[in-house]
Amino acid sequence: MSVAGAVRAVTTLRLTEMKQRGEKIAMLTSYDYSTAKIVDAAGVDVILVGDSAANVMAGYETTLPITLDMMIYHARSVVRGVTRALVVVDLPFGTYQGNSKVALDSAIRIMKETEADAVKIEGGEEIIESVQRIISAGIPVMGHLGLTPQSIHKFGTYSVRAKEEAEAQKLINDAHLLEQAGCFAVVLEKIPAALAERVTTELSIPTIGIGAGGATDGQVLVVHDMLGITNDFSPRFLRRYADLHGVMTSAVESYVADVKRRDFPNEKEQY
Repeated sequence: MSVAGAVRAVTTLRLTEMKQRGEKIAMLTSYDYSTAKIVDAAGVDVILVGDSAANVMAGYETTLPITLDMMIYHARSVVRGVTRALVVVDLPFGTYQGNSKVALDSAIRIMKETEADAVKIEGGEEIIESVQRIISAGIPVMGHLGLTPQSIHKFGTYSVRAKEEAEAQKLINDAHLLEQAGCFAVVLEKIPAALAERVTTELSIPTIGIGAGGATDGQVLVVHDMLGITNDFSPRFLRRYADLHGVMTSAVESYVADVKRRDFPNEKEQY
């Protein structure tokens, strides 16, 4: 990596400064070099190499099957395409729960083998020991509360979390625990907007919302969803900024038709 590529404009400290001055943080996922290069150049502040790659890249129904090796492959590809954004990589299911030593080993592999900037972990009090151990090694950690997709079999549903008082209070407590442990930010997924606003107000670290209303310090979406590459997923919080599914389908159909009728390649497209 070049010196220019190694020093990015967006850092964990910069995100805190953005929160302090009320500047919103824009975050999107990426899983490959070409997409990451476009997303970075367009001005996104944080690129998440999400375990959602299991869904949109590998075709799995949940995020659980993706492995640490797979995440490292995607993250290495993304980092090579980025010069400005902060790159955060999800620790996948089974690489940090229940064993803080395994969590640290997993995080070290990501940082050494991908040259990313930080890792993200789902959960609160249950995984706080892993968070502390990773941070103690000098690795920045982004938390993730609310709907945590790696726990889908525990929840049994992708519906809104923390609507009841007990779960809402636990989320608030967990958010403070993550901040106290040293997390530089926390994702709040699919929770009531009022709760997300309260957490955002109480924390000094930035909150990044997905389906959590407009009061969070930033927003994140899966790039395949917001670009309309996927068209079978339409939650209320998703705004599609393009219909690439339609564009790509039309382009491929035109290519097939041109090949079939011997229109491609023409005389100008050959040597």
